[in-house]
Amino acid sequence: MKRILVLIFLLTAGLASNKIFSQVKQVYNPNADAAAELKAAINLAQDSAKHVLIIIGGNWCSWCLKFNNYIHDDLQIDSLLRNDFVVVKVNYSKEQKNLPLLKRFDYPQRFGFPVFLILNGKGELLHTQDSGLLESGSGYDKKKVTNFLRLWSPKALDPKKYD
Repeated sequence: MKRILVLIFLLTAGLASNKIFSQVKQVYNPNADAAAELKAAINLAQDSAKHVLIIIGGNWCSWCLKFNNYIHDDLQIDSLLRNDFVVVKVNYSKEQKNLPLLKRFDYPQRFGFPVFLILNGKGELLHTQDSGLLESGSGYDKKKVTNFLRLWSPKALDPKKYD
């Protein structure tokens, strides 16, 4: 009888922990209106002289979740993002692939996930970034990520800088 009770307890605890773990991992919202969120981000970027960074991925994608943790855990990366970008996370999953939005930006999912898009304050696509090029070993390379963000910041693309 003790074994049955222990087994029931372990199964219940396992199911509960899976449910809690899956709730914690919800970085991408499959129910979000990605087009509306993007429109708001473009307006905010234009008003604040920033670019839009669209991060396309899903909660099923370990590298997507790893990147989300990375950008929030590293204070320098977090600061670069806050200073120069309005960030929008766009879900790509079996529940919602956001195909009309991805079509608008020439099918960036061809690069795998996560994939990053840089838009200017007018909503024009400036760059599509394959995130695999920012990796090193089992994680993201700080120098590569920092360089990517700096090279696609509004300051880097300011024509006055090059006159």
